[in-house]
Amino acid sequence: MSVFGNIMSKIFGHASAAPASAGGAAPPTGAASTSSTAPASAGGTSLGGASAAAAPGGQGSGGGAQTGKQEVDVAAVLNGLAAKNSQKLDWKHSIVDMMKLLDMDSSLSARKELASELHYSGDTNDSAAMNVWLHKQVMQKLAANGGKVPEELKH
Repeated sequence: MSVFGNIMSKIFGHASAAPASAGGAAPPTGAASTSSTAPASAGGTSLGGASAAAAPGGQGSGGGAQTGKQEVDVAAVLNGLAAKNSQKLDWKHSIVDMMKLLDMDSSLSARKELASELHYSGDTNDSAAMNVWLHKQVMQKLAANGGKVPEELKH
């Protein structure tokens, strides 16, 4: 699975384990095991292609309605995870912290792989600039795939 697909799967998987109106009351067990609904190609397509891939018809085995029809409150999911985490992670501004919060590899090589998937055209050796771009792109792609993302995080 792609790095972005993994991000999406973890966020949308946590949201599917909770009732739609309960922000963060999700039980921690079972969330990741049912979260293989993110299309593997979502990270490697344009915003338009990713949103089309998330449509229910674009997936072979059910589960697509979760991302195609139901809006997932990304901030509620990540805030819920942050509240349970012993580290103070600033997911709203840091791609590294967001990946750590999702229990993912946040190393430079993992971020370079994500940058490649999302078609970053800048210098991947300028990690500060790349990280800012990655965070913005991930937020935009989550929104394009059924995530409810605060407006200020998409710009």
